[in-house]
Amino acid sequence: MKATLFSIFLAIIISTLCPPHSIAQDYTRWGLPEGAKVRLGKGIIRDVQFFPDSTQLAVASSIGIWIYDARTYQEIDLLTGHTSSVWSLAFSPDGKTLASGSLDGTIRLWEVATWQHKQILTEDIVTSVVFSPDGKTLASISGSWEGTISLWDAATGQHKETLTGHTDAVYSIAFSPDGTTLASGGVDETLRLWDITKGRNEKTSTSLLDVMRILTFTTGQHRKILTKDTGIISAVAFSPDGRTLVSANGSYGEGPIQLWDTATRQRKKTLIGADTGSRSIESLAFSPDSKTLASGDSDDTLRLWDPTTGQHIKALTGHTSTVHIVAFSPDGRTLASSSGSLDETIYLWDTATRQHKKTLTGHSYMVYSVAFSPDGGTLAIGRGDGTLRLWDTTTRQYNETLIEHTDWVKSIAFSPDGTTLASASDKTIYLWDTITGQQEKTLTGHTDRFNQVLSIAFSPDGGTLASGNADDTIRLWDTATGQQEKALTGHTDRVYSVAFSPDGTTLASASWDKTLRLWDAATGQQEKTLTEHTDKFGSVAFSPDGTTLAGGSLGGKVLLWDTATGQHKKILTGHTDEIYSIAFSPDGRTLASGSWDKTLRLWDAATGQQEKTLVGHAGQVYCIAFSPDSTTLAGGGIDGTVLLWDLSR
Repeated sequence: MKATLFSIFLAIIISTLCPPHSIAQDYTRWGLPEGAKVRLGKGIIRDVQFFPDSTQLAVASSIGIWIYDARTYQEIDLLTGHTSSVWSLAFSPDGKTLASGSLDGTIRLWEVATWQHKQILTEDIVTSVVFSPDGKTLASISGSWEGTISLWDAATGQHKETLTGHTDAVYSIAFSPDGTTLASGGVDETLRLWDITKGRNEKTSTSLLDVMRILTFTTGQHRKILTKDTGIISAVAFSPDGRTLVSANGSYGEGPIQLWDTATRQRKKTLIGADTGSRSIESLAFSPDSKTLASGDSDDTLRLWDPTTGQHIKALTGHTSTVHIVAFSPDGRTLASSSGSLDETIYLWDTATRQHKKTLTGHSYMVYSVAFSPDGGTLAIGRGDGTLRLWDTTTRQYNETLIEHTDWVKSIAFSPDGTTLASASDKTIYLWDTITGQQEKTLTGHTDRFNQVLSIAFSPDGGTLASGNADDTIRLWDTATGQQEKALTGHTDRVYSVAFSPDGTTLASASWDKTLRLWDAATGQQEKTLTEHTDKFGSVAFSPDGTTLAGGSLGGKVLLWDTATGQHKKILTGHTDEIYSIAFSPDGRTLASGSWDKTLRLWDAATGQQEKTLVGHAGQVYCIAFSPDSTTLAGGGIDGTVLLWDLSR
């Protein structure tokens, strides 16, 4: 009893002195949905913002908001509550409130001291939020194509006004330092200035073809300036001293940066570095002293400019894709940049030396395929960046990253003996030695650009690999030689899934032609066509005893057939969106399905009754896999994470 009381007392002391997440940096267990035991990956990066005191960094991701210590670079917390990707963050000027905008149609206001919700504002999908300098107004961009901007009372959460005028989606908004003007730019190729005190559009700068038209404040007349800098207005920002407004074009050729004098409303400079080549500008940020302008470019580069002279200062390289996010710390010492969902990292730069000082990792690209090794010791994860990551289920660490693919890894499969891992991407299949991590063979044969490999499966003896392809064919490969043995034709649309029967005699295929087909695995002859459905099929699986075939449809239904007779048995309903992955548990008791409705569902394989709905992914579930002992279900998807669900309870 004394030991128990002491333990409780000690736990209270520790929890008082240390935040819950600072005790151990096992962020794979933070903010887990009910029933999940581990999350692999921190989600896709959408925005980065420094705290007003520069001590911490907030990162908007597809699964929530990550808080980092800006000095130690360690994860501090994960704020969850949004049910879809968080796209934008903004701190109030006093640093007491954090606003987050999400694709779930809400804006959440968080109390920074406690990280409790203060308000939830209902909106359309939200792609950007920004506070006015006095902190009294919050502006947000709707993710729709209607081109509207909403203004909210930051204290009460009440909607104040909707600014209309843009004829297409708005990409970027920014308040002037004095809070009287809001700048906005978007797809309609216009840069607009709004008088926030009156709620009206004061000035519109429109770029059409090769003509820049400026409607001035004083005369209201159009003034023509012949340029070559047309295109979408991808980013806008005011300098902290209020003297300059900067806008960037996100398309069409060189994508220059325009500097505008806020007093005269005239364009001051166009920034096009001689060494920059053809590119578009995706993001902009001024340093706190207004002396440096940073731009994130489509050529994977972060650039620094002198806004006074218009000179290009330095190009900072390291990113592997378009730099979508740039942000200066309020103290001006650090610059953060990220390519968002494209290279998974946040780079931190020393603004004095202009040197890279730290890379924050762990964020992830979209997950398209998962597979457990036969012994359950490894989980392979195929991702949208063309990499294949191996995760040790015992140590809970990533063992290796295999990189060869030039496109997202659509399907992966372990050989029955566990010695080979196959991965499919684009037109190519790679075979990897699971012991050495070395690539053993490359299976090629597709020549047309549409002939992508969509799914792969090993035969039970490991001697044959089947691939389902976008050219409507199924190909059988000899795994020993890497040579193609047969091409099975008959489908009239892409083959999205293939599976061997447990005895290896039959191959099943699921296609967008609304059929499942059964083939003789030895001869390649078609045996049956199952057509009792009006939707396209995205997945197929045999039960462990081989008596049942399950098909997942893009209509959100799971259909069951008797493999001996070809008779339709049941339709399992519940999902509300497309199903691209189904799997039977190795013990044969459970059938699982993953859907674009963001859920995984568990069904009794014998009765077809739904047993459980697993909710937790912030995006479409694209792939699922059971561990060999049937106690764990892995689900991966568009949110860039893999959730491991505990089924042993």
